[in-house]
Amino acid sequence: MFGPPGYAYVFLIYGMHYHLNLVTGSVGEPHAVLIRAIEPTVGLALMAARRGVDATRRELTNGPGKLCQALDITKREYGADLCGASPLYLVDGPTPRRVARAPRVGVSYAGEWAAKPWRFFDADSEYVSDARRTRARHGA
Repeated sequence: MFGPPGYAYVFLIYGMHYHLNLVTGSVGEPHAVLIRAIEPTVGLALMAARRGVDATRRELTNGPGKLCQALDITKREYGADLCGASPLYLVDGPTPRRVARAPRVGVSYAGEWAAKPWRFFDADSEYVSDARRTRARHGA
């Protein structure tokens, strides 16, 4: 997580679920963005097989552990150059319909920082939790 920007920081949580972060800061700065969900558009059958759910279910990729399982992201992607020639990489996608922001999720231990509206998402995406969507402030 301490750099360089554009690389994957993958970690295991609770000894069971991988989470993917995109490093965003300069080398030595612990800045990264947790990828909490994706709206799948290709490869749904393979993702569904990996997850053991129907490809039409929103539970396919609506959480950080779920998306890593669906995309088969594990510790082997740790340090992957997401802007380069690794098997895992970023591409331009459609512009979100309606960007919203909300407090971060699962960081109550962070005190006042837990309430910072640093969670950004497409408010119209079915792959965002309903409970968390209702707390969002739209138009970020």
